[in-house]
Amino acid sequence: MKKVALSFVLAALSLVFSCKEKPSNLGDDPKPGTLAIADTTPNTPDYLYVTAPSGLTLREFNNLNSEKLAVMPYGTKVKIITSEKNSTMTVGGIKGGMNEVEFNHKSGYAFNGYLSKFFPPEKDIKAKVYVEELNKLFPKASYTESVGGTASNPSNTQIVELPTNQWHEAFYVAQKLYRIPSAFSFPNPKGKDKEVISDAKKTPTLWISELQIERTNDILQSIIYSYAGEGFASTITITKEGDKMKIKEHMIAD
Repeated sequence: MKKVALSFVLAALSLVFSCKEKPSNLGDDPKPGTLAIADTTPNTPDYLYVTAPSGLTLREFNNLNSEKLAVMPYGTKVKIITSEKNSTMTVGGIKGGMNEVEFNHKSGYAFNGYLSKFFPPEKDIKAKVYVEELNKLFPKASYTESVGGTASNPSNTQIVELPTNQWHEAFYVAQKLYRIPSAFSFPNPKGKDKEVISDAKKTPTLWISELQIERTNDILQSIIYSYAGEGFASTITITKEGDKMKIKEHMIAD
């Protein structure tokens, strides 16, 4: 009788260890009768920020001809319900689609080309302070500063790197940080290889205020804002560096 009982115990232990020998590969398709483990990694951000200077329209349906429900002001933090991953339209030279969002207890659709994961810089905030705050959410954001030139002609260079490959996101951040005039909108990637746009509303104290765009086969290569007046000159250059966007300000004092 003891032998029979011992046989049952050994058989049970053998079954337990055989089940633990080879864990299933979670990347394989689940076989019939097995439990599939759901991927709970979030693919959609909870909130994005409006970057359109004049505000972003909330529409009833996911097309640009749909009824307008509201206008979401620049800088508004918008809750994302669903995110459109494909580029289904182009607005102002920016490719994107219509995200389903919630604003002021209303749900509707908004063009995601004017929605950014980066919160917008506050008015007159220093680039260093902005990046320090941004770095808490995006550790790959960086800021460096260096001085040079001579005692009579000192220079200052600031470099901001943003963890994005989207030109428009970098442009809107640079526009607020370095006071690029609102008269300049985001340049369309399609156009001449080299283009210079003058600021028709520049103040009398400025000798130069212009936007220079360089393209290759309708792909942006650089966006440069230059301005100069008595005793100073500055350039703000936006370029794409791998998977980051680089904003560089170089200022010279005479």
